[in-house]
Amino acid sequence: MPRDQLELGRALYDVVDGHLRYDKTGEGWGRGDALWAYRSRCGNCTDFHSLFISLARSKGLPARFEIGFRLPEERGEGEVSGYCCWARFKPDGRGWVPVSISEANKDPARRDHHFGNLSEDRVLFSVGRDLTLVPRQDGPPLNFFVYPYAEVDGKPIPPELIQHWFAYQDVR
Repeated sequence: MPRDQLELGRALYDVVDGHLRYDKTGEGWGRGDALWAYRSRCGNCTDFHSLFISLARSKGLPARFEIGFRLPEERGEGEVSGYCCWARFKPDGRGWVPVSISEANKDPARRDHHFGNLSEDRVLFSVGRDLTLVPRQDGPPLNFFVYPYAEVDGKPIPPELIQHWFAYQDVR
């Protein structure tokens, strides 16, 4: 039994890492549906961290969802392939502790590192779920916000119709 909320966070991190495997095949992954992730036992980073956040909050441990991009380790310039997300939890008397459970699952040798640490190559884009934009969108709250969102006459444009491309370039 965990002695404090930091240990509780680690126990939940271990439970999620042991229960899920990083796998983006099939359908249903990527929505951040904690119940789906629990039942399917797989998913992407959104699914891992939704399950962690749900478990943490059920135990009274504040937790939040963060999403952005991971830049390649290679320096210079290039394309950013897609989003990356992680979670943070806030044990009593401490600041927000980051966890990247899906990265730990993909690279078990760095499992301990991904509890309490984020690599320097992350760019935070937004925090939370069920987001309302400013100015407020006419459509429903956004599950998460990392890719462009557009409306025409108060109706959301389907994401697959919006072209986007992200790149990075080191500057000196």
